[in-house]
Amino acid sequence: MTHLWVRAEQRPNEERVALTPDGAAQLLAQGIRVTVEESHVRAIPMDGYRAAGCDVAPENTWPEAPEDAIIFGVKELPEDGTPLPHRHILFGHAFKGQHSGRVLLERFKAGGGTLYDLEYLVDETGRRVAAFGYWAGYAGAAVSLKCWAAQQQGAICPSVGTYAGKEALLADLARDLEASGASRPTAIVIGALGRVGSGASDLCTAMGITPTRWDMHETAHGGPFPEILGHDMFINCIFARPGTPVFVPKSALSAERQLTVIGDVACDPDSDYNPVPVYDRATTWDEPALRVHDAPPLDVMAIDNLPSLLPVESSEDFAEQLLPSLLQLGELDASVWGRAKATFDKHMKDI
Repeated sequence: MTHLWVRAEQRPNEERVALTPDGAAQLLAQGIRVTVEESHVRAIPMDGYRAAGCDVAPENTWPEAPEDAIIFGVKELPEDGTPLPHRHILFGHAFKGQHSGRVLLERFKAGGGTLYDLEYLVDETGRRVAAFGYWAGYAGAAVSLKCWAAQQQGAICPSVGTYAGKEALLADLARDLEASGASRPTAIVIGALGRVGSGASDLCTAMGITPTRWDMHETAHGGPFPEILGHDMFINCIFARPGTPVFVPKSALSAERQLTVIGDVACDPDSDYNPVPVYDRATTWDEPALRVHDAPPLDVMAIDNLPSLLPVESSEDFAEQLLPSLLQLGELDASVWGRAKATFDKHMKDI
């Protein structure tokens, strides 16, 4: 019997889950055993999973799960260097030249396990079957706007936290903008036709900002892109990959510019293909903005788990997209799972 083990997230400020109680009930009806770890932070309560008939395990006991269990989570595993013998479903961030990714793959090699990276679950056309992108863009634009509002008062963006829902987020932003005393900023969104860019654009629109929307056509010439420096905010929604152009080079730091906030929703600072090479590390919920230049100021927002600011909406949306693939877990050598394992095997050849 296929056994899916939903682990508790161990990363700070991470309340998402990629399976709802309704989805768990459908898996159980399909003959898939579902174990859900207890969690003191998960946005969706345990009662629904119990009512669905899931087995319940203590929090963070996945390392002792049966060897044939498939361990299912959202974000990274604890970086303790231990070998990984299980099959894991998660966002590994290991296949795009990230330096920390090699360490993760070495752990899989040591333990003999397999990574089914959620970012590389794709259909026959190569399109991802599930993504948090919309809510990443929505939350990323929101925090970027908070950074801009703080600048207007001579400050750097204070800490951020989760919201009960998007209406609470919008109300909080409205208060920030009112306190700033400034008119609405100008904004440019690159990748505006994708899921991430759609979310970022929708947030801007909801706050009375009409963003400049760029996508592949506008960036095909490869740069430079002086238009970006002519906006107050730039929201990058293009994930780093070979061939991605540089949107804001290091020379922009001291250049004449209107730009004072970069929201790097893609957040690949340690990738070899980082299109915003003016910063070198992700920002955090405690310190959302990294000031990379003082006069004029330039702040970079690069939180790498943005959808968790809206954990209920983002969890429910992602889980609905992913469920059809989870229902195929009994055929791990086929469909999206077979393609994901082929990607893993390809990258393991270099480990």
